[in-house]
Amino acid sequence: AFLGPPEVIITSCPSCINVTIKLPASHFRDKGKLLSLIDIYEVLFYAITLKSQDGEHKRPWQRTTEEVFSTVIEELYPSRNYCVSVGFTSSLNKNSVPSPWKCVTAGSEAQQGYHEAAVAGALCVAVIIVAVLKCAHAAGFILLKFSLPQTLV
Repeated sequence: AFLGPPEVIITSCPSCINVTIKLPASHFRDKGKLLSLIDIYEVLFYAITLKSQDGEHKRPWQRTTEEVFSTVIEELYPSRNYCVSVGFTSSLNKNSVPSPWKCVTAGSEAQQGYHEAAVAGALCVAVIIVAVLKCAHAAGFILLKFSLPQTLV
């Protein structure tokens, strides 16, 4: 019997991607209840293959005891397209079918949102500075329009 493929959902974050993995259901039942692969094998191992314009890179095998779990792949180039495929195995069953490739652009949404927030923040600060300067000018603190009496100089 083959294990897999798992369901994979990927989302972008700044210079990283978040990979959520859901193990497939088994076809085994115990007292009418459908058993999960974790119920059967207790521990599974998964490996993520990352594909980009630089080629394919298979990450080391990781251990899981959960049906649904997430992992973050960090230190990626922002605005670059990455694809992932996930395979898994157990100590008793090495036959697995990897997930189909899923692709996303790292940091695209988060970076864009961050850029827009930074520009909006800078504009707000500039408006506040201009308003303060206008008030200070109107109050006569900046560029005094009249000369002080000789006794105050």
